[in-house]
Amino acid sequence: MWRSLASNALTLFVVILAGLAGLIAWGQRQYTAPGPLAEAICFEVPRGATLARVSSELEARGAISSGAIFRIGADYEDRSANLKFGSYLIQPGSSMQEIVAAMTVAGRSTCGVEVNFRIGVTAAEVVVRELDPATNRFEERLKFSPGAGEIPPDYAALTAGADVRFRVTLAEGVTSWQVVQELGQADFLSGEVADLPPEGSLAPDSYEVDRGADRAQLLAEMQARQQRIMAELWPTRAAGLPYDTPEDALIMASIVEKETGVADERPLVASVFVNRLKRGMRLQTDPTVIYGITQGRGVLGRGLRQSELRAETPYNTYVIDGLPPTPIANPGRLSIAAALNPAESDYLFFVADGTGGHAFAATLEEHNRNVARWRAIEAERAAQGVAEE
Repeated sequence: MWRSLASNALTLFVVILAGLAGLIAWGQRQYTAPGPLAEAICFEVPRGATLARVSSELEARGAISSGAIFRIGADYEDRSANLKFGSYLIQPGSSMQEIVAAMTVAGRSTCGVEVNFRIGVTAAEVVVRELDPATNRFEERLKFSPGAGEIPPDYAALTAGADVRFRVTLAEGVTSWQVVQELGQADFLSGEVADLPPEGSLAPDSYEVDRGADRAQLLAEMQARQQRIMAELWPTRAAGLPYDTPEDALIMASIVEKETGVADERPLVASVFVNRLKRGMRLQTDPTVIYGITQGRGVLGRGLRQSELRAETPYNTYVIDGLPPTPIANPGRLSIAAALNPAESDYLFFVADGTGGHAFAATLEEHNRNVARWRAIEAERAAQGVAEE
């Protein structure tokens, strides 16, 4: 009898173990298999949320089949304590394991609202975009100029969530004064800027920042990035350049930056100025004269006067020899590269050609013909403007 009872108990135990093993295997398959979500969703994990709350909401929105399996799987992978707040794009059919990984391992918002504070050479603008889960594309919701004094009423509501990402973007050719002035209008930043960064020391680029980031620290990152760019490119410079220091190369890069917005032209523009320096000619470039007048504090907003072109100032390259004493803007990587490796040419002159680019010339006679063509284009455009009015 006892032998029979023991045998039955052992059989029952084996059955239980087999059932438990089957249950575990089933749970593992449920955890790693494609989930039930039919359409992509943005799912927000609030700051301080628990795994239990998240699993319950995921189940309610049809992203997972079982909150319990979701929690057990996260516990088994030792990720329960690593939940990170943010907004996450959950694609159709995402497994529980993939969702856990996105919210704990990566921990980076992939959904929600993005605020891009763009600092341009004339003004700043704020662009607010929001991800459309259905298309997986950011759609523009708002665009406005903070300097205009009117902030759209929807801005506060769109940027109130914890899942908002912020970005500051510097256009190539902005001045340090413009950057500091515009950063003061970025309501998601904090702190004061005690000292104006040296001209040319900030890298035009896009910078992701946290809400409440310190303005001075952001400027320090911009300076560090520009230093890294110069440190990387300086050793690759061409031989025989008419300047010997990274500082002088940065001055040249800033002039190239202000003379053309066409990327492919930058090495040619740099070659003109390098050829002029090598021949002992003056640079004779308007942007340096303008900087001498404005000191980079805003836009001149008019043409240069003859008296200004004749005035002897450190930045009037119609009067002084060589380079001006400092950069005249913050040049981007392409302009720095052009200043360090200009194109090989015999060009000494260039003028606008009416297409947004420039016509280059090696002789004054050829340049004068190019200038005449440009004047004719200007006159034709002015006449059309009068006719249209």
